[in-house]
Amino acid sequence: MGISFSLSQLGWKPFFQQQLNLDELSSYTAARVFEQHRSEYLVASELGLQRITIHPNMPKMAVGDWLLLEQANTPEAKFVKQLEPATLFSRKAVGTRAELQLIAANVDTVFIVCSLNNNFNLSRIERYLALANEAKVDPVVVLTKADTCDDVPSFIQQVQKLDPMLMVEAVNSLDANEVAKLNPWCKQGQTVAFMGSSGVGKSTLINTLLGEQTSQTGAIREADSKGRHTTTARSMHLMENGGLLLDTPGMRELQLSDCEEGVNATFNDITELAEHCKFADCQHNSEPGCQVQQAISQGLLDERRLVNYHKLMREQQFNAASVAERRATDRDLGKFYRRVQNSVKQLKQRG
Repeated sequence: MGISFSLSQLGWKPFFQQQLNLDELSSYTAARVFEQHRSEYLVASELGLQRITIHPNMPKMAVGDWLLLEQANTPEAKFVKQLEPATLFSRKAVGTRAELQLIAANVDTVFIVCSLNNNFNLSRIERYLALANEAKVDPVVVLTKADTCDDVPSFIQQVQKLDPMLMVEAVNSLDANEVAKLNPWCKQGQTVAFMGSSGVGKSTLINTLLGEQTSQTGAIREADSKGRHTTTARSMHLMENGGLLLDTPGMRELQLSDCEEGVNATFNDITELAEHCKFADCQHNSEPGCQVQQAISQGLLDERRLVNYHKLMREQQFNAASVAERRATDRDLGKFYRRVQNSVKQLKQRG
């Protein structure tokens, strides 16, 4: 399609090279998923961009995944295999479906975008941090619409209290000079994903980083600071400074699943206090000798944080159980179908 890339531009790392033998290196072409649609992927390789039709026998992949192609950049191009991702974001599927949905693969940094208006919500930021910590991806909280806020430092301080080591940047997304604060995480070959609810200004921020109108922007309803859902597909874009920008739709129903490690890492202040509680099974409610409750009473821990910790831990446990139950049901159903098919074959052979 008139454009080619180097593997280093696309984010190729030794982790992926080590998964290939000499024959695979010489025979196949490594490509990265740039866009995900219902029936096809747009992939990028040293040969350029091309579309790959999704077939039922292909594994589920996400934007950012690496794969091998045979006869790449030809009408006869064939999918060979998917490489193991270095990092992977997933969630329980939106709605009532007990399925795990892939969000993004091989991300180096995630920008957790939250606006400095009625959308600002510490509990929501903690939810995204749990996802990032579970995926072992470095998070950066980006506070947008700083030009409309009278006391930006106080908001930065609130977020910083969640984790003293957490990187936090406040920007006016329309000002390229301010958005340049994010350049250290957008160097060549580095993949940055964007997460945040609808209306926080992700599309505006992305447009400024790219220097073009790649993402359609939507109007904000000032009455409630909510925006229209403008991004319709997951996609990756190459930035001018060489970074790879991965966009995801505004996730209105972001649900955690099998994310206990990520939740505990996000609330490490609570888990560290819990180690010194009098009882090993302390629920941090009204048990005697509870160090968590003592920290709250002394003003060292925000009670909101404990409430959200319990909420996210219950949610991830429930969703993980739902997904596991669904998988077990699917396995049992598959076994039943195979037994029926075998019985039919045997009857035909006898007849």
